Amino acid sequence: MKTELESLLAAALNQLGAAGKLPPTDPSAIVVERTRDSRHGDFASNVALRLAKGAGRIPRELAAEIIAALPASPLVSRAEIAGAGFINFHLNAAANLDELWRVLETGAKYGRNSDGAGRKLILEFVSANPTGPVHVGTGRQAAFGATLGNLLEATGYEVHREYYINDAGRQMDILTASVWLRYLETCGESLEFPSNGYRGDYVRVLAKALHAAHGDAVRRPAANVFADLPPDAPAGGDKDQYVDAIIERMRALLGAEDFRRVLDFSLAAMLADIRSDLADFGVAFDRWYSERTLTTSGAIEHALEVLRGQGRLYEKDGATWFRATEFGDDEDRVVVRANGEKTYFASDIAYHLEKRERGFDHLVDVLGADHHGYVARVRGGLIAMGQPGDCLEAILIQFVSLWRGEEKIPMGKRDAQFVTLRQLREEVGTDACRFFYLMRSHDQPLDFDLELAKSRSNENPVYYIQYAHARVSSVMKQLVAKGYRYDEAAARAHLGMLADEHEQAVLTALVRYPEIVRQAAVNRTPHSLVHYLRELANSFHTWYNAATFIVEDPPLRNARLALALGVQQVVRNGLGLLGVSAPESM
Repeated sequence: MKTELESLLAAALNQLGAAGKLPPTDPSAIVVERTRDSRHGDFASNVALRLAKGAGRIPRELAAEIIAALPASPLVSRAEIAGAGFINFHLNAAANLDELWRVLETGAKYGRNSDGAGRKLILEFVSANPTGPVHVGTGRQAAFGATLGNLLEATGYEVHREYYINDAGRQMDILTASVWLRYLETCGESLEFPSNGYRGDYVRVLAKALHAAHGDAVRRPAANVFADLPPDAPAGGDKDQYVDAIIERMRALLGAEDFRRVLDFSLAAMLADIRSDLADFGVAFDRWYSERTLTTSGAIEHALEVLRGQGRLYEKDGATWFRATEFGDDEDRVVVRANGEKTYFASDIAYHLEKRERGFDHLVDVLGADHHGYVARVRGGLIAMGQPGDCLEAILIQFVSLWRGEEKIPMGKRDAQFVTLRQLREEVGTDACRFFYLMRSHDQPLDFDLELAKSRSNENPVYYIQYAHARVSSVMKQLVAKGYRYDEAAARAHLGMLADEHEQAVLTALVRYPEIVRQAAVNRTPHSLVHYLRELANSFHTWYNAATFIVEDPPLRNARLALALGVQQVVRNGLGLLGVSAPESM
């Protein structure tokens, strides 16, 4: 309905423009919103206020001309001027009933639109280093990214989902060394594990699997590994220097081929675990993109040549630098170190250029909250390579805290004090996990209440919403048990009987769904869909508790059943976008 009203306003403005009464109108100026008070109509627009100054007009007079130019529509009973120049729309009494029938006719497609039709968008999310299992913090990014992808597809975009695998660089080397040291312990070697190694139990599992696959082939005496190394922390040494020294010793003792064997084994095992975990969480990707391929494909060299051709690189202290300060960064950035090694930054800008060259109009990155500086640098790199800066959109996801009652659960990945996504799902279930991650805006920290997520009560919002869906299924089963059947034709003919205040409240909530989907997609706010579904479920449960659906009067019975089925359809559609199931019974 909101879209139709915007179309009516656009037609009126075009007519005024053709008559020379208005300059050409930017479509973005046409905004229609629901009124807060139904006494002022159902929808309102401030378009006359927005256009009056540029047109040299008095807002109320312009509003009157817009209303006069509105095409006739069965949707609108009347339009009137309010305040300084607002246009208030009062809908026909049958408008919500017509929309209910549209819900029932379009089914799973209800609420979808074509706003993004013809636009290709690449959505990168999760992209966690494959150095450990997916943990609860990354799980929030996964739930958000997967749901945002669903919302964008529901608004017509061609969405490509991608996971960027950080399979090159120091963190993978640290994981490789950590697995190897635990492997040496499995072989019977005695050693002191480095303070900066990965200490989780999963590393021991990998080590045992490595030994099962390769026996003692990569075993070396621990004495040779630790001979003459610098001290570790906290024994007066530097933990980073110490673990780097172990990595170099491992390379020297194993040689390049065996070092790569351990690395590839560890990487493959971790990726298999991450893929499985995310798949079980209902998160799928169109491509898993390896950082290594940026080197083997020549993508990094290509990006550097583009920057060099634009005069954006210079040499200093044997390294190659990007003039990042010319694009708002606080310092220039190294892209090639003095030893010839490419930096992470060089890989990142090459990856984003490659996305554009694959034909994607819009690049959306879902990142952790600590990536503020990263976003500005990558955007600067894109601009320096001749790409539009606004093609990159970064969404930063705030942190998650787990609570069990009044107790906050400590978490830290390196020291193995973390809860995995798999553990969380096993405790509260995938549905609750997905839903609770999305209950709060992504730009706010999230306190995840484990006890509430597990409860089967109306206080648990996911249970409350799913129960609305299951209740309708129960009603339809009762209908059959009583010897009745739902008559769709009779329902349509008698929808006008839905005049009770509870029924009107349900109808009003129900028909807002397409607006909510559009809003959630445009504003990148999946939580607005969560809140809407809670409101719809509340209006339904209130109606359910106040009325009898299976009454003796066939016209009224069928009309009420049609409304109940409409609620069920919208709940199912909304939960589907969130990645949450819609059970038939509970």
